[in-house]
Amino acid sequence: MKAILVTELGGPETMKYAEVEMPSMSPTQVLIRVEMTSVNYADIKSRYGKKGAAKLPFIPGLDATGVIEQVGEEVQSLKVGQRVIAFPANGSYAEYIVADESLTFVLPDQISTETAAACPVVSFTSYQLLAKVARIAKGETVLIHAAAGGIGTTAIQLAKLLGAGRVIGTVGNGAKAEIALSAGADHVICNDREDFVERVRALTDGAGADVILDSISGTVSERSLECLAWYGRLVHFGNASGEIGQIKTIDLHASCRSVLGFSFGTTRKLRPHLLQDTAKQVLDYLANGQLDIKIGKHFALEEAANAHAWVESRASTGKVLLDVRS
Repeated sequence: MKAILVTELGGPETMKYAEVEMPSMSPTQVLIRVEMTSVNYADIKSRYGKKGAAKLPFIPGLDATGVIEQVGEEVQSLKVGQRVIAFPANGSYAEYIVADESLTFVLPDQISTETAAACPVVSFTSYQLLAKVARIAKGETVLIHAAAGGIGTTAIQLAKLLGAGRVIGTVGNGAKAEIALSAGADHVICNDREDFVERVRALTDGAGADVILDSISGTVSERSLECLAWYGRLVHFGNASGEIGQIKTIDLHASCRSVLGFSFGTTRKLRPHLLQDTAKQVLDYLANGQLDIKIGKHFALEEAANAHAWVESRASTGKVLLDVRS
């Protein structure tokens, strides 16, 4: 089969379109003929050697959509011919993948191939953050950092669907503000000209946000506590800044604030059963048209290097997809 291989750590040019062996399948896995896969920023970080510890050469990619071609003898809930999304065992930039039954989810007919390819990481992560980790309650104020990104725009929509009374987003500059506003944010703070702590306090009459989603870390995490409401939950799920943040425990106990951590990768690996309800809820929202995943450029599988370069240029808006269909 054809696949993309990262042959050495470095830039997009390290990815090669090559012939590789078909993946082997365990009794609890399914073989999927891939139709489309997506480019996640984690793929780029892994290509540079900054995420994971895959041995070279490796196939990048976290998620894919396609059709089941074969099922393992112990698989009970899936069958040949079903359209699915899946989180594969060993990369998704390939014509075929294998995935555990617990990480393969049947698609409703109403969901297009493009939406299916774009949705898994951003929608599953956003739902887990809000519904399961932060335990959002009706009427609460939610602050979402990096609100113009894939998870940001998805989390804005899901926060509203889950009952948030107000959603505030932060973005790097004014050019990104419209993206967050179009996703449904009530207010957007531009970090290049506003102090987010002061602005959140002003918007909430000094109370602060009940839920804060932080993928940036460092000083952003530290300062987020300054605008977190009593009984509020700061959910830390990324380290985009590369900085190490310091949190004073004295800031937590008297105010009943919580700082929570979440990794979608860890959850897939150690507690995949936690994703079953998430998949049902997210796929229902998508099938009913309540949730929209913004889709950007399409590239052919053999153009994966160009797709990575496009994402790294920061010029992309919407989810970048790789079309594996011949």
